[in-house]
Amino acid sequence: MSRAELIESTRAILTGAGYEVSSTLNLRSVCFDIVARRDDKLLIIKILSNVDAFSRENAEEMKVLAEALKASPLLIGERSSSGVLELGIVYSRFNIPIISNETLADHTIEEVPPLIFAAPGGLYVKLDGELLKSIRNREGLSLGAIAEMAGVSRRTVQMYESGMGAMIDAALRIEEFLNTPMILPLDPFAYKTEDTANKYEITGAARTGSEVLNKLLDIGFSVTPVMKSPFDALSRVEEIIILTGTGSDEEKLIQRASVTSEVSSLAGRPSVVIVERTRDRNNIKTTAVISTEELRKIDDSDELTDLVMTRSTKK
Repeated sequence: MSRAELIESTRAILTGAGYEVSSTLNLRSVCFDIVARRDDKLLIIKILSNVDAFSRENAEEMKVLAEALKASPLLIGERSSSGVLELGIVYSRFNIPIISNETLADHTIEEVPPLIFAAPGGLYVKLDGELLKSIRNREGLSLGAIAEMAGVSRRTVQMYESGMGAMIDAALRIEEFLNTPMILPLDPFAYKTEDTANKYEITGAARTGSEVLNKLLDIGFSVTPVMKSPFDALSRVEEIIILTGTGSDEEKLIQRASVTSEVSSLAGRPSVVIVERTRDRNNIKTTAVISTEELRKIDDSDELTDLVMTRSTKK
């Protein structure tokens, strides 16, 4: 399957599962391909035939966007250097979850979650540690008894009870011995924040290489520059985050602003492009357009936020 076909397959699965899905981002060197939302679940998705091509730089920026926008980063693929991505298994690269489209369909349409995750050393499952400990104490079973039966150490059983993943064979032996289902389903959309967004955020008197972004800093915004997105920065003041683009090439500006509009609408965030000349244009779709001359006259973040909100809601 070509990458374009793979992307369309992903979009079709998510649409069938009730997600609102963006168009494919036809921009080079962008860290994600589509954005999808259902209720309060926002997904930022990269799609590659071979997931080994997923770079650390892409992963870092996906984490920045996911944490800032309260989204889940996800990589969809067909294979890696180790072989085909198998149904029902969650893989990982740079701490970004990876699944196949088949697993995505099972999880979102059939409501059959994956149970197995790949990690160094093999394939694992997550046991209900609290249930394991409760049954062990109720039945008067020692750590040693469980360990001997499962073929692991006492320390390993303690770690199972604390949430550590278990090898599949050991987990199945424990379930059979206790006659109780113990293996927990996995959520490939769950993402544990790494505070990546804050790591790259610029505030106060710090400077960037952009006159526009420096002006935003001067009027009270925090700015997180991004390199692999259809916009140039995430600009934040308190709880308001604005997807911010800059530029002077009108053709590229319209294309990027159109893409940004879809992303911002699904993310529930306003967007703006700040340009040298507006050509009597206040917005591109739902992305506000503001000239650098207008920006120079703005003295505080509230004034800019109000202008962006007013223009970005006009279609």
